[in-house]
Amino acid sequence: MAAAFAPAGDTARLPIAFSTLGCPAWDLQKILTFAEQHGFAAVEFRGLEGNLDLPSHPAFVAERIAQTKREILSHGLRVACVSSSASLHESDPEKRSKVLADGRRFIDLASTLDAPYVRVFGCSPDSGHPITPGEDLKARVAAGLHELGEYAGPRKVTVIIESHDDFTSSAALADVLHRADSKSVALLWDAHHTFAASNEDPKFTVRQLGQWIRHTHLKDSVGKSGDRKYVLTGRGSVPIKEQVEALRAIGYKGFYCFEWEKVWHPDLEDPEIAFADYARAVKDYLR
Repeated sequence: MAAAFAPAGDTARLPIAFSTLGCPAWDLQKILTFAEQHGFAAVEFRGLEGNLDLPSHPAFVAERIAQTKREILSHGLRVACVSSSASLHESDPEKRSKVLADGRRFIDLASTLDAPYVRVFGCSPDSGHPITPGEDLKARVAAGLHELGEYAGPRKVTVIIESHDDFTSSAALADVLHRADSKSVALLWDAHHTFAASNEDPKFTVRQLGQWIRHTHLKDSVGKSGDRKYVLTGRGSVPIKEQVEALRAIGYKGFYCFEWEKVWHPDLEDPEIAFADYARAVKDYLR
């Protein structure tokens, strides 16, 4: 039986969440109401009402954030993660300084929201790096993770690098996480990408990376690597049930978060359909 959460009231909820990347048109109230009504225990904030720079959104500015926290709690929800766009591959000193400053802004926001994690990337999709990261790139990413981890630790936040772009293989991720050498640095396992981009079996990935996995993105797709189309949960070729089982086998305590990339793919099904469908499917895997 999966761990159940009872953040408010007497009704325990299974540890499922969704990312707001999938509902760019929704305001905060609609997000919270939908999550509560469909049995989600948490929300990952990746933008709000089309604004990906969360610290600048009116809901999260200093004058408003206490009320926002109360609204989240009143729906019996937690903030699973605050997801930034910070990409640690930058070598240009000025650009790198801006990326790290942006990471710190998101860490401050997460700390205020009592969110445990801030997501960062090793590379951005348009960084121009090869799919296998070289030594210089891994060193820069590890140094950035360490620096942000040192800032995050005293604020009770952990910086999590997502398995994404150049960093989708277990070998590359384990290498950079070892190099980062920080108790406040860990992994966001995007289970779709390690399977679809690096052809890894879920059990293999979890054996290699399980010690670092704190948060998880799940989604389904069809097609071949580089030409995949996202589909509703259980309709594609991604072994989501096996991914969940691999996590449960190691006693994973985090959220199983649905990342529906509606922002990047507007033709995807609307969140009302996709989120509810995910909740039904993954609850079956967790019971």
